[in-house]
Amino acid sequence: MDSAQDEVFLKLKNLLEPFGVKKYCTDGWGADERHLPAEKHEIGKRKTQRIEHKHLNLRTRLKRLARKTICFSKTEEMHGLVIGLFINRYEFGLNV
Repeated sequence: MDSAQDEVFLKLKNLLEPFGVKKYCTDGWGADERHLPAEKHEIGKRKTQRIEHKHLNLRTRLKRLARKTICFSKTEEMHGLVIGLFINRYEFGLNV
């Protein structure tokens, strides 16, 4: 057991807890197998394409995350608002 791996994994898991993650898809790193129940853990890349497609949409639709352009937000607050609006629209279909 690698305590450094476990420490990093547990920090990440604690960061994700407020989001109510129901299923973890991992690469079988080791720490994940030690700290996740089998019913919440899936090893493999089967769902990677869907996740990467969401990330691509986020990057292309929100150019303000990629580089400083004419639409670049100058404050962290505006970044948060725009990303929140995008996620509500894209993930939940909400017009906020």
